[in-house]
Amino acid sequence: MNLFTRYVNPYLGDMLESIKLDKKYVRGEDCLLFDKEGNCYLDCVAAYGALPFGHNPSFIWEEIQRFRDSGEPSFIQPSALDAAGELARRLVEVAPDGLEYVTFTNSGAEAVEAAIKLCRSCTGRPGILATENSFHGKTFGALSATGNQKYQSPFGAPAEHFHHIVFGDAAALESELKSHPDYYAACIVEPIQGEGGIVEPPAGYLAAAKEICKKYGVLLVFDEVQTGLGRTGTLFACEQEKVAPDVMVLAKALGGGIIPVGACLSSKNAYNEDFALKHSSTFAGNSLACRVGLKVLEILTAENGSLLRQVCRRGKYFKSGLFELQQRYPDLIRGVRGRGLMLGLEFNMDRDQFPGSLLGVMAEQELLTPAISSYLLNVEKIRVAPTLNGNAVIGIEPPLTISEEQCSKALAGLEAMLEVLRKGNTARFLSYLVRSQNEKSYPSFVPYPANKIFPDGNTEEGRFAFLIHGLDLKSYHQFDNSLLAFTEEELAELTEKFGGLIEPFVIGRTKVHSVGGCKAYGEFIALPRTTDDLIEMPRQEALAELKAAVALARKRGARIVGLGAFTAVASMGGLYLKNEGVPITTGNSYTVVAAVDAVNTATEKMHIDRSKIPAAIVGATGSIGRGIALLLSETVPHMILIGTPNNQTSSKRMHLLAAEIYRYQAALLQQDLPLKPCSMGNLLAGCPDLPPPDAPMEAFKTFVDDKGRRRGLIEFSTDLDSVLPRADLVISATSTTEKVIHAGNLKSGAIVCDISRPPNVSEEVAEARPDVLVIDGGGIEVPGLPSYGFDIGLEEGLAYACLAETMMLALEHHYRHYSLGSSGVTLETILQTRYWAAKHGFKLAAFRSFNRPLSEESWQRLLQTHSARV
Repeated sequence: MNLFTRYVNPYLGDMLESIKLDKKYVRGEDCLLFDKEGNCYLDCVAAYGALPFGHNPSFIWEEIQRFRDSGEPSFIQPSALDAAGELARRLVEVAPDGLEYVTFTNSGAEAVEAAIKLCRSCTGRPGILATENSFHGKTFGALSATGNQKYQSPFGAPAEHFHHIVFGDAAALESELKSHPDYYAACIVEPIQGEGGIVEPPAGYLAAAKEICKKYGVLLVFDEVQTGLGRTGTLFACEQEKVAPDVMVLAKALGGGIIPVGACLSSKNAYNEDFALKHSSTFAGNSLACRVGLKVLEILTAENGSLLRQVCRRGKYFKSGLFELQQRYPDLIRGVRGRGLMLGLEFNMDRDQFPGSLLGVMAEQELLTPAISSYLLNVEKIRVAPTLNGNAVIGIEPPLTISEEQCSKALAGLEAMLEVLRKGNTARFLSYLVRSQNEKSYPSFVPYPANKIFPDGNTEEGRFAFLIHGLDLKSYHQFDNSLLAFTEEELAELTEKFGGLIEPFVIGRTKVHSVGGCKAYGEFIALPRTTDDLIEMPRQEALAELKAAVALARKRGARIVGLGAFTAVASMGGLYLKNEGVPITTGNSYTVVAAVDAVNTATEKMHIDRSKIPAAIVGATGSIGRGIALLLSETVPHMILIGTPNNQTSSKRMHLLAAEIYRYQAALLQQDLPLKPCSMGNLLAGCPDLPPPDAPMEAFKTFVDDKGRRRGLIEFSTDLDSVLPRADLVISATSTTEKVIHAGNLKSGAIVCDISRPPNVSEEVAEARPDVLVIDGGGIEVPGLPSYGFDIGLEEGLAYACLAETMMLALEHHYRHYSLGSSGVTLETILQTRYWAAKHGFKLAAFRSFNRPLSEESWQRLLQTHSARV
């Protein structure tokens, strides 16, 4: 960790480190910066305009040395400040007409604060009118004038009496002032919005604003902190409309790139005794800063403003080159903005521009321009920065001394970046973050075809959303298959950098048409986390991300939200999300149905006699395991319940589950329904000691300990390795991420259904145990075989049972919490989803094994092995 991150700003430091903007520069010279490795970077940020002559201009240092040699005192308030007086006189000489007094400050934000106090004390009015999307600084008053709630809300800003109107709209200004007579003291405007995205107002706007403010007795303040002192090709941007404000604030360039200094210039009418005698600042107007400011003005005005004319030429050349890039890359560049050397490149932030690519998600979440800036810095050695408020815009504000050759270098770097970005290959574009740029091999990128599916907008159509995430690093390619180019180590590094920046996003859409004529529209909300991430994160952080995903689903119109992969476990079976304003389902009820259907089908296909086989449920005390045990008791005679090792409550819960199983069998017997010959119920038929189904649960617990134990139908254990080798049928439904089932603890010829995500069965079983059938549980064929617009990890038209349950609830318009927690998966909910599945046409899909379709060849080999064993 670097010292800045450790001791100054850990949050910003971490962010800069995550996208490799944390360069450590050891030398600056003119328009160039050098790092400790000797790399040279062309600086087109120039401290947002605060470096008019680049880094370490020799004439500014010479002026500082002259000041030192002179022995002139720097801080001598209160007294007659000669240096301040000289700089003030020179500023008044070059400023627009009517500005006669100068109040010095230490920064642009302080200059804005001074302007606010000046205008209020002059007029006796409280109101301050600013524009939307503006930026005036981050001290409280300046922040209140800034037109962006993102920066205001954490600090209780804006303060009272600050209001905002649309920038560039003279009619809006007139309307606001007319409707609030004698209220506003000032209207503060940037001649060109800088951090708002390099936004120029319509021609004539500044002049109209001056006339309107004059009409209503409101002082007009021009914030030229960024535009002033040569940045736009004239000394002040307002000169180009020949408009003089009542108050003008300056900073940034006035310090020559070395000394912080700001100034608030005001007219005679605005300046007043209250302000003059009650506003002061310890460091403002110090002699050193003012001597530097005088030198800056000397350079800018030398030779009748030759440097300003050069800025116009360079700006014209640079802007012309940007326009040429826009013509060559119109799909990427939406606009070219600015004047002089205050330029902006607006990017197309439409996600559809990058189909099937995480670059589209980054664009949608305003992360693309930081990534572009990072790419330019690390690959092309060009330093630019996104504007604070206009996150689609890259600001280009090099030192005023930039050469034409350097402008050409910057344009060439931009074009090289655009050529890579156009391909939409996330791995190629972000590779500099995790690998050497000498590695140029990238597989061809074919994005997953996006589906143009949208909701009908009528009440008959169900609406749902489903939360998903990558099970592990290798599965991230399901969101963007260009990521297959990365090794697991590279993916780990990349997700460490970007995982905390990307918010939940819509990855796919679908529409389901049931066989009964019902339909539902759904969206898939992706979290940029793996299972391990969700486990290792502090619980509150993980829940915050889950809640953000649910909030996105609710905002987009979902009426029921399903929890996929590990999101159900991370939210305690959905219980921690039940108060988020939309019903939640874990999908666990239908997952039970699908798992039991899968093992029953598998035993039938393999011609296994179920009259004697023991079935083991791993994770029997969880909501899914419990449900499976209940439902599977319809078809198997002997069950082994396997609970969590070293868990004090596990044995008690298994004991209770055994009692529930016996109660369910008693209910089936009482209904006089036909029972499977091999079922537990059939073996219990005629048992006089079996309590009736309406008996207290204590009676069934007693039965478990007495007659049930002697009959040996149900046993339970927490020692998986000792009991699993006796099971012909295994269903794993745990929340652990470990591979607890392996080649060494499975019975010969066993059938294993793994519904855990991540899987509990080790991949070694596929090679080491050809006698064992391992099937991925929960695969369902959705009616109509809809597409999802991304790779869900299954063949098109298939879904996991938890997703299928979510779809069913939407088709039924059953917008209530379902299958939540351990108590939310009941026989009633399980049997209800089994009914809905039949009603709407959901059915068990063809078997998959280790996330691949189970081939006919594999089936035949298993059948032969089983026949030989029998």
